[in-house]
Amino acid sequence: MTDKAELELDDDFVGEDADDSVEPRHEVAKTNLTKRRIIDNLLDERRLKKNLAEYDFDL
Repeated sequence: MTDKAELELDDDFVGEDADDSVEPRHEVAKTNLTKRRIIDNLLDERRLKKNLAEYDFDL
């Protein structure tokens, strides 16, 4: 017997429908972009606070 002869196909397999796969991917991308913007804003705020704390006001 070969491996090809032992393979059985699953007739109950349901592939992804085009309608179901488009919307979740769009939502995930939108969520990831929103998270990235929040992280960027927090990092920018932290950088500005650090620069302000280190600024020499006695110029």
